[in-house]
Amino acid sequence: MTQSIQTEGYALQELEKEAGMGAMGEETFAREVRCIDLSDFENRKSEIADALWSAAVEIGFFQVSHHGIALSDIRQAFSMTEDFFSLPDGVKAQYPLARNAGWENKSQVRPSTRTPDQKESYQITRPLMQPLWPSEQELPAFKQTMLGFESRCWQLGMKLLSCFALKLGFPEDFFEQAHNPDQQTYQSTLRMLHYYATEQSEQGMWRAGAHTDFDCLTLLFQRPGQGGLQVCPGKDRESQQWTSIEPREDVITCNIGDMLMRWSDDQLPSNFHRVRSPLPGEYQGARYSLAFFCQANKDVEILGPQAKYPAISAEDYLQQRIQANFAKG
Repeated sequence: MTQSIQTEGYALQELEKEAGMGAMGEETFAREVRCIDLSDFENRKSEIADALWSAAVEIGFFQVSHHGIALSDIRQAFSMTEDFFSLPDGVKAQYPLARNAGWENKSQVRPSTRTPDQKESYQITRPLMQPLWPSEQELPAFKQTMLGFESRCWQLGMKLLSCFALKLGFPEDFFEQAHNPDQQTYQSTLRMLHYYATEQSEQGMWRAGAHTDFDCLTLLFQRPGQGGLQVCPGKDRESQQWTSIEPREDVITCNIGDMLMRWSDDQLPSNFHRVRSPLPGEYQGARYSLAFFCQANKDVEILGPQAKYPAISAEDYLQQRIQANFAKG
């Protein structure tokens, strides 16, 4: 039996159920999600680290600008994402989700809703991909393009995590060593997401139920005009004060995940977010997003600076969270 992961005296699964109880039409709450400029990073690193820490502690979400990933690369990755999801289901089914890599369709069931998310996804985890890449005939240049984008996401993720390492008293390269892409134990993941266009009869269904992420840090890329993302700090879960995040292609939205919350001895909160379905009068078409999850290598030990929780391997931690969020076959 999978052991529940405890945080602040509650099981995360129970918190997720609580966080999903709000109504679709509820009023949103105005809350600042800070946008942090990463330009001249090396010379401004101390200042940037302070800003990241402050934003993360207060809300668990922040955005970054001047992040170094070219807009043309982001647009190309989105174009490839659309091309992949346009393939027939029979082709995509040749590359099924297994061990956190591959394609799934409406199989992710959040504890907050107990119904499948209204989406399909394809996950790229480097050491697990050998049997899961579409052929060049099916999707030319797909593998090369998406691996290049995954690498750029990793570089940015490690840059941001180096700031959190400094604030936690770890060596500056602590998280870079813990997320080594050259090892077979690497488990950081790039997830391509396609939320289905909605019908009027589907009003009230969640595209993605309220949840926290399993990882250390998530980088989320969104397309303008394809909204729905809402966030709620854990401290506000009872009042259900949700804030909408408008999609912009010039910034990346980031959030702290469960793994870093534990690694920081709960100093950095992993906060709830969800994707609501469009309301009447809003764009009802497909929504695409790209998420990169910085997840420590399987054999890395997670232990906070004050050892608030017992040590656990990143593999065991991640498996516990995955099993709680995907439907059994």
